[in-house]
Amino acid sequence: MSIRLASNCNNCENLSSNGVCKVHGVKVNDSYTCDTFEMKAALKDNRNCDSCLRYETTDCANPQKAAPGMLCSHWAPQSANA
Repeated sequence: MSIRLASNCNNCENLSSNGVCKVHGVKVNDSYTCDTFEMKAALKDNRNCDSCLRYETTDCANPQKAAPGMLCSHWAPQSANA
């Protein structure tokens, strides 16, 4: 299964810091999306074991091979900040 950023309000440039949509003027969360969705311009893309939520945990798919700088298909972001 691939990990992708969702086209939802959390990734929209129209979301204000207090969780209110700048276009519609309503409080939203990550379950919402709309036709005026605009993806945030720049997302940090540091995908490897160091930035994986599963690194050095029992959820790691490749515990014998995982190492800083390595990337596998089971990578899970620690956070998705723009």
